[in-house]
Amino acid sequence: MSPYDVASLRRTEFPWSERHIFLNHASTGPLPERTRGAVADFIERRTSMVRIGDDELQGILAGARARAARLINADLEEIALATNTSFGLNLAARMLPFAPGDTVLVSDREFPANVFPWRQLGDRGVAMELLPVTPEGWPDEAAMLARMEDRTVRALAVSHVQFHNGYQVDLEGLSRAARATGTYLIVDAIQGLGQIPFDVRRTPVDILSSGGQKWLLSPWGSGFLYVRRELIGELVSPFGGWSAFQGTENFTTLCDYGGALRPDARRYELVTLPFQDLLGLSRSLDLLDELGIDRIRSHLAAIGRPLLNWARERGHRLASPEGARASGMICVGAERLPGAIEALKRAGVTASLREGALRFAPHCYNTIAEIERIVEVLDPISC
Repeated sequence: MSPYDVASLRRTEFPWSERHIFLNHASTGPLPERTRGAVADFIERRTSMVRIGDDELQGILAGARARAARLINADLEEIALATNTSFGLNLAARMLPFAPGDTVLVSDREFPANVFPWRQLGDRGVAMELLPVTPEGWPDEAAMLARMEDRTVRALAVSHVQFHNGYQVDLEGLSRAARATGTYLIVDAIQGLGQIPFDVRRTPVDILSSGGQKWLLSPWGSGFLYVRRELIGELVSPFGGWSAFQGTENFTTLCDYGGALRPDARRYELVTLPFQDLLGLSRSLDLLDELGIDRIRSHLAAIGRPLLNWARERGHRLASPEGARASGMICVGAERLPGAIEALKRAGVTASLREGALRFAPHCYNTIAEIERIVEVLDPISC
């Protein structure tokens, strides 16, 4: 697999990167130049709406659906646009056919967006079971597999990548178990998509939700929901978005209320959607597609080595996994690095502190020299 030209990428899409080291893509990613330019042009034209017609607006939505489908190898009909991850997870919690006495499995230490929607199901007599993590702090996949054998367990809700330690779950193994036991598998994909390839045909899941503002390098307010084709006819949203019904694409007859729900995932959309943000999502997904998610993953693995080697040599706790369960994040225990975030800021570096660890989350345009700079900043304060 040939690498892409990182120097050219930095010049054309992230020109500011020569002045600042940004390693916080697990929080919010920057916009590539192509995305910034497309959104700025659209907003400029928005000041005079005579320059933007309905066909263009609907084309923006269609284009964003198509690119989201391409990203995860889904069918176009399985994609609904959304404004954030939480919308899709809440929708899943309210649409799936739970009954009193059912259980939804969730790992402890999950991001709250993948906890609170399931906890709220107590109003329907559905229990959320919070599974303890392993001694290393990872989701306990063995416990998940064992609990899915229980017939009262109807769903497993899991993040593809954990937000505070970068642990990548074995979705293939969890998917096989879910299919074998009839358990719904719901995935919060926001920390994985854009840095780790994912294919819903190779690894079936029932519902997947992701915002675009992190590793997808897209605007706030952009995202999408995937619903497995076989479920679309069975799952009805608790919300009645007006465009979710057939016939509403004809704006001249909107007072004809007889249309049935759409047969595809557009039945789950709530409009008006943020056209400018979804246009930005499309442009950023084009860039990621050009680079190749496999190549991005390889790039991240290569540039992270100086920091991993330093942490091991200096005896610092690695909160992130290595090997098959690793992602692009490198998380180093902060207990022996006093004032690390402040030192990094002074050096022109943006990183984050999550759950007792320094979280470094580089992306496609970061370099090994930038990671080596992190080591230079941290080593003098190491104790």
